[in-house]
Amino acid sequence: MVQIILGVDGMMCSMCEAHVNEAVQMVMDVEKVTSSHSKNQIVIIAENEPNPEKLKAAINSTGYKMTSYECKPYKKKFFFGK
Repeated sequence: MVQIILGVDGMMCSMCEAHVNEAVQMVMDVEKVTSSHSKNQIVIIAENEPNPEKLKAAINSTGYKMTSYECKPYKKKFFFGK
């Protein structure tokens, strides 16, 4: 599993967040994707690292601008002692 953190300019509200989340889900399989217009970022949890250029093209085509890309290993958190 990997965690991808993208910097994105241009999001102004929760509808913008939904728009970029949908764009991400259209180009890759994700476990989870969350966006924050106040932080100007998208956090993606996925099984495999995506092609950064493919993500950038998908986000930029929505009218927003991907400004940074970071990918690091991610371990699922287990609750209740599991």
